[in-house]
Amino acid sequence: MDERNTTDSLSGKLLIAMPGMGDPRFEHSVVFICAHSDDGAMGLIVNKPTPELKFSDLLAQLKIAPPPAEAPAVAVHYGGPVEGGRGFVLHSADYSGNESTLQVDDAFGMTATLDVLEDLSRGDGPIRCFLALGYAGWGPGQLEDELQRNGWLTCDAAPEIVFSPDPDRKWHMALASLGIDPLMLSATGGRA
Repeated sequence: MDERNTTDSLSGKLLIAMPGMGDPRFEHSVVFICAHSDDGAMGLIVNKPTPELKFSDLLAQLKIAPPPAEAPAVAVHYGGPVEGGRGFVLHSADYSGNESTLQVDDAFGMTATLDVLEDLSRGDGPIRCFLALGYAGWGPGQLEDELQRNGWLTCDAAPEIVFSPDPDRKWHMALASLGIDPLMLSATGGRA
């Protein structure tokens, strides 16, 4: 029986994939946890952009006007292997589209409805954000098991990591926030 309580929630934290975790879809991934409870967890990979997909192309498919030229660019990421056609906007907490916005914590929110895309197209969206297609999901106890098997490290989700314009550095930045040199990581775990 899982005796974890809500104070142990990983919502608003980052998962950092360990070398040799065994799932190539998550190799060198940094995952922002949007929700975590006894029922499971849901997160978005924040460091795997999809350069072949442009935000403006997605807006055109949805028949939403393109954003003004001065609007900040919105990156499109591979959010995870579940529901790859579904979009999620991870954003700064300054934005709340409607009751469907999940305020993860004081720094982050997540909205998965068209209104955030429409607001972004008008230049009225969040200050910082990216669009993720798909998400990473875990059933009850699954993430806890992966953590116990040394598949992931956890750290605080700093906006400068999550919204960094350099996705290739996010894994290193997350490890550095823990004082860990990636060269010192081993692909094998052990018990003392």
